[in-house]
Amino acid sequence: MEMEKLDINRSCWFRAAVLSAKDGILSITSLAIGVAAASITREPVLLASVAGLTAGALSMAAGEYVFVSSQSDIETADLKKENEEINKMPEEKLNKLTRIFIQKGINTELAKEVVAELSSPTTFDTETIDELETDEIKQVNPLMSAFAAAMSFMVGGLLPLLVVILAPIKEMVLCQYTCSILFLILSGVLAAKASGSNIFIAALRLSIWSTFVMGISALVGYVLGN
Repeated sequence: MEMEKLDINRSCWFRAAVLSAKDGILSITSLAIGVAAASITREPVLLASVAGLTAGALSMAAGEYVFVSSQSDIETADLKKENEEINKMPEEKLNKLTRIFIQKGINTELAKEVVAELSSPTTFDTETIDELETDEIKQVNPLMSAFAAAMSFMVGGLLPLLVVILAPIKEMVLCQYTCSILFLILSGVLAAKASGSNIFIAALRLSIWSTFVMGISALVGYVLGN
């Protein structure tokens, strides 16, 4: 049971990291393509990419911190409200405690025996169910989530940044598009494997929408630069 939960948690973290890296790839590539379409020198493209990478990583960190903190507050508030209601209904409280033990892998008969023992006047603790339910809510550290999101975004964003540094300025748009599609397909395959979805459909969907986003970015840069 614990190993299964550990695998699920690891899979969720891995999938979130891949998605953040994908956002970094697409965001910085689109930014670089837009500026490159309006520029004949490398410096503006490099400056915009570095600024976008920094701002994007900080934005991802702030967004993830707020989201995780808010989710934790909501879960805690709901749990408190639920427990206040259960405290008024002792029998339902004990039934719920039984279900929690069963979910933890204890067979039904043994779970009932444990609850019966806990419910005796000498051993019953009114906080028992609160502690067990709190343990059920695997609260993620907001700071750790923010750090992971920022790092994943930066890892993804560094790939198109390297293309900005190494690719010829005249072929920048084409190089950015080609490399980013390869990077995005790879990230899509990894995310699909982590989530168990269809790899081909995930890669195709990602390629189509990424092409659309980068095409619009190039068009805007070309129009504004001429």
